[in-house]
Amino acid sequence: MLFNSIHFALFLPIVFFIHWFIAKENLKLQNIVLLFASYFFYSCWDWRFMLLLVFSTLLDYFTGIKIHEASNHKSKKFWLWLSISINLGFLGIFKYYNFFADSFADGLALLGFRANFETLQIILPIGISFYTFHGLSYVIDIYKGRFEPERNFVPYSLFVSFFPLLVAGPIERGTHLLPQLTKARKFNSSKAIDGLRQILWGLFKKIVIADNCAEYANTIFNNSDAYSGSTLVVGALFFTFQIYCDFSGYSDIALGTARLFGIDLLRNFAFPYFSRDIAEFWRRWHISLSSWFKDYLYIPLGGSKGSTWMKVRNTFIIFLVSGFWHGANWTFIVWGVLNAIYILPSIIFNTNRNNLDIVAKGRLFPTLREFFAIISTFALTVLAWIFFRANNVSHAFNYIAEIFSTSLFTVPSFAGDKKSLVTTILLGLFVLIEWQGREEKYAIEKLGTTWIKPVRWGFYYSVVILIFLFTGENQTFIYFQF
Repeated sequence: MLFNSIHFALFLPIVFFIHWFIAKENLKLQNIVLLFASYFFYSCWDWRFMLLLVFSTLLDYFTGIKIHEASNHKSKKFWLWLSISINLGFLGIFKYYNFFADSFADGLALLGFRANFETLQIILPIGISFYTFHGLSYVIDIYKGRFEPERNFVPYSLFVSFFPLLVAGPIERGTHLLPQLTKARKFNSSKAIDGLRQILWGLFKKIVIADNCAEYANTIFNNSDAYSGSTLVVGALFFTFQIYCDFSGYSDIALGTARLFGIDLLRNFAFPYFSRDIAEFWRRWHISLSSWFKDYLYIPLGGSKGSTWMKVRNTFIIFLVSGFWHGANWTFIVWGVLNAIYILPSIIFNTNRNNLDIVAKGRLFPTLREFFAIISTFALTVLAWIFFRANNVSHAFNYIAEIFSTSLFTVPSFAGDKKSLVTTILLGLFVLIEWQGREEKYAIEKLGTTWIKPVRWGFYYSVVILIFLFTGENQTFIYFQF
């Protein structure tokens, strides 16, 4: 069931009605309603995946209690590593087994040995990377003594499987979400209206921007050998906005949907393409994953403390793991390494926290220095996205090589280039709205709140009309594959 589908448009109001008008303010019943809704939502993808989700939930629920009740440190560590091993074991089998088998066989072939490894003909359970990380953070936090385990199975199960975040995040923490599931929730109309506004903006980003950019990005990337360097730049730009609007659009819908039920989820994006350096970009892109790796991997490794070698090592580890988390393909590994190289100078010279504020805060325009910093950071990001999108590493290098050829100075031309003019205009309008709203939690949070009612509602209706005009064949969200 996709967020941008008619099925979800029917599902959401039904759950909303049952939650607020039948369960009313009965917390236990509210949580049961949301839990059943979440399991139904997930089973719509493939009911067989439910078995793995329930097993993962039970595993971390019981190991969390065992860790808390353990009488000594050795016992605590045993239950912790049992949970980590089983969780990562399932993730490794479903997501990475074939990658390792094929890569090992290719490595042996280079040495002159022939090896045939059986690959698994299995489907990657949707959302497994996300709900696995929910459970891992939960048991690690209990082990660290940050909070006590939740003994009521219903709210804990809902923490793992809450349908807005189940298949593509944000990656929640028990310390943030569980307290909201264990205290009374009362309907707040202003919060619900704000949620609807964020859902609207998320749908606009996904349907109007991402899906239309995808059409041209796919055309260019899938036939890159036939296009000039200038056209390949256009293709990379289309993909850059596709992946941002696709994933941040999902996150907006998820956060807005949760707010309809009185629940606040972690923010996942904070206008990353307006970043002035790569360190700032990673504080603003997929925030819940970046902070997860920082808290549970980077800091335990020593973070930015210690020798220069330690800083270099930790930086490469975190970005290699981040790349590998995204998928079993060498393109993601190279993408991770490239971002590590980008950010390394700021880590070594302690400039990675130079840009903690919002760019041009309180001003309409950035300074020239800020402008060029944004453009240069954006250019590096676009280059890295080529590896993320390419079919393989060779494809990415060939794509980049053609960009830096003499054909870069030709006029871009590709199938549908005239039709794409409308998408380009909408993209420009989108960037302006995002820039205008960069100080808010999402771009249109405050947009129009001071306008007279007819103008404000005219804007909202215009967004709705654009969504319906550009609705075509439903395209799944990119991050569902991760």
